[in-house]
Amino acid sequence: MATNTINKGTQCVWSGEEEYLMQGATQVPVVHSVSFGYKDMDEWQQVALGQKPGHIYGRNTNPTVAVFEDKIRQLEGAQAATSASTGMGIISSALFTFLSPGDRVVSVKDTYGGTNKIFQEFLPRFNIKVALCDTTDHEAIEQEIVKGCKVLYLESPTNPTVKVIDIARLAKAGKDAGAIVIVDNTFATPINQNPINLGVDLVLHSATKFLGGHADALGGVICGTKELVKQVYHFREINGATLHPMAAYFLLRGMKTLELRIERQNKSAMKIAQFLESHPEVGQVFYPGLESNPGHDIAKKQMTGFGGMMSFKLREDDFDAVRRFLPKLKFAHAAANLGAVETIVGPPATTSHVECTREERAAMGIPESLIRYSTGIENVEDLIGDLDQALRQ
Repeated sequence: MATNTINKGTQCVWSGEEEYLMQGATQVPVVHSVSFGYKDMDEWQQVALGQKPGHIYGRNTNPTVAVFEDKIRQLEGAQAATSASTGMGIISSALFTFLSPGDRVVSVKDTYGGTNKIFQEFLPRFNIKVALCDTTDHEAIEQEIVKGCKVLYLESPTNPTVKVIDIARLAKAGKDAGAIVIVDNTFATPINQNPINLGVDLVLHSATKFLGGHADALGGVICGTKELVKQVYHFREINGATLHPMAAYFLLRGMKTLELRIERQNKSAMKIAQFLESHPEVGQVFYPGLESNPGHDIAKKQMTGFGGMMSFKLREDDFDAVRRFLPKLKFAHAAANLGAVETIVGPPATTSHVECTREERAAMGIPESLIRYSTGIENVEDLIGDLDQALRQ
């Protein structure tokens, strides 16, 4: 299927599936088999060596998982893709694939909490140097890249402060320095942003979030050039963070409605952000769709939609206010997840940065009173009314 002429909504439904539909089925089957047999020894060897398409062992590849990987590959406009059992599984696989003792990685301060833990706790144990820069200080990031950079790791928009990074500008700086440029595209999704088109080598997702969209399956995926993805795949297959075929099926089913969900969430989030910005009980709103947001111009340039994620601070800027506010919401799960059809809320202290100390969150510019708001597909007037009644109380 030539994807350059097919719209993303159609790709979400059809891409990657045709080869694996069986005996007239209209849905991709869940293949639970751990191993795949061959009566022809020469064919078996060719498949095992990667000289011929096929599957050998479930830890390596699986037919259902392969469809999921191919669908996101086409949506991101990449040459290849490989998956892992969780978002952090693919993030850690990518970083440990390309970084060795003595190497240097450049990133930003307020990446997702688990990613930040890798940078601050695990990589230094392997004598890998880490430079974390102020997220929106592009000049400072470029200066650190010039000092030496094996991997440039970016996240845009960021979790949970929803800051926007000029991907094309920093991808060029990274490439000029010989770095491998990786972008976490979880918040934007391939519907709103395609980092590969902006010069990035690899783009990854926590598929658990918007790709699946129903909070019922864990997964991670990375896309890019065949050469680089093959290296990540090799690390992942040996270290064993394999995506389960049943999870791949749930993710595939969720992706059928990806464009529909994202379009709804884009529109609703914009209306909610505008409402919150004007509310007397709200101190500050972080959403790139707002003209008042520092990253708005960059977001307009590199995104086709501003996403369903935002965060905001209450006027009463302390954690006790958060404790009182969140239980009053009727149409929101207070939970450590995002990107689902239901609205989900929570402070970084219990969600994105629960692994970090209060001091570490402060160093990343994340206030304890921040509320992360993942807009669902509910009627936006109901969501606004719900926020209003909770804020007024």
